[in-house]
Amino acid sequence: METVCRTGIQVIGDQVHEVQDNIVVEDRVRLFLNGEYLTTLVASPDRLEDLGAGFVVCEGLADTVESVEVSGRDVRIEAPVKREILLEMESSGGYRVLGEAKKVDSSITITADGIRAVTSAIESDVWRRTGGVHCSVLFCDGSLVTRACDLGRHNTVDKVVGYATLRGLDRSGCVLGCTGRQPSGMVAKAANAGIPIVVSRAASTDRGIMTAEEAGLTLIGFSRGERFTIYTHPERVPEVLKKLRISWSKQVT
Repeated sequence: METVCRTGIQVIGDQVHEVQDNIVVEDRVRLFLNGEYLTTLVASPDRLEDLGAGFVVCEGLADTVESVEVSGRDVRIEAPVKREILLEMESSGGYRVLGEAKKVDSSITITADGIRAVTSAIESDVWRRTGGVHCSVLFCDGSLVTRACDLGRHNTVDKVVGYATLRGLDRSGCVLGCTGRQPSGMVAKAANAGIPIVVSRAASTDRGIMTAEEAGLTLIGFSRGERFTIYTHPERVPEVLKKLRISWSKQVT
């Protein structure tokens, strides 16, 4: 991932000194779908094939991607479009396609230790060096298959989903891990991609939780250390449900 070094003056209490910081590069990436201009994304300029493919899938425009070509900062995607393209601006400055999230169809489950493994994998060297990026990871069949960093949290999801799409991985058997909070637009990306479980180190919003509930997606937030909170569809974490029932039983008796 591209970074640059910039000089700053750091203040710690009464101490002042000059520092050299690694700073993440911000760029603009133009997406074209089937020969037509689609949108411009503010993004980190790496893994642009994955970004383009993932955006189309995560916004529910297509389930598969036929090809992606990158020329400079222009990304040209060919895909069988399945819905009308109506864009709205997100609070983060990016764009999303209007429409309800798709329903998730998957019977996979995850353990508490599995959730913690996903959370641990979200950490990245780029984040430690810059403090200026979000990261997402994708686990399939219990193993980490890809990690992506970007200055935009939405882009990190597009990149890992795009990676899976271009390699023909079964997304219904995957778990997505994110550093960023989970409003409705973020949750919808995972649902549109057919990913049944999302684990985030951050908070969700009320609409994010409602979107996950309606889409049949298991949404887990505040996953840090030994702690996590399951907001929707806890049946995919049967170990936790069993412990909760035992706790209820003891309270009743």
